[in-house]
Amino acid sequence: MVKVVVMGVSGSGKSSIGSALAQRLEVPFVDADDLHPPANKLKMASGSPLVDADRWPWLDAVGAALAAESSIVVACSALRLSYRDRLRVAAPDAVFVHLHGSDALLTERLGARSHEFMPTTLLGSQLATLEPLEPGEAGFVVDIAPSPQQIVDEIVRQLPEEAAR
Repeated sequence: MVKVVVMGVSGSGKSSIGSALAQRLEVPFVDADDLHPPANKLKMASGSPLVDADRWPWLDAVGAALAAESSIVVACSALRLSYRDRLRVAAPDAVFVHLHGSDALLTERLGARSHEFMPTTLLGSQLATLEPLEPGEAGFVVDIAPSPQQIVDEIVRQLPEEAAR
């Protein structure tokens, strides 16, 4: 049984790494971007960052997805401790994997893709919002510079033994 939240700012690879990890672990995958209400997507697409009042209902939907499965991988920014705490209410056993990379690498990756509602101009606000995992939080940081396969291998290596089976 494993509940993993692959977290990080836009461009860190949450969706691709989360999907690959879920395939490797043979568990369901949910991209939290798909759970945003239309109003949130419109706001972000216009270049405006979300505020907490926008995020709470979305985080509750993400928490419900985590709670609905005994094992699951979810890609979710989970930038602040309070957001992760909100998810832990629904899934106390969730492990957070923070995909971390340099500002330059993130900017390069964002410039090479297009996203339905996340313009590259919001990276700065995400980086300003990001609160790294704190000591005592169930989770760990993984560098995004290696290949996706190497990143998934590293995550599996660091997951609790019972989760990686």
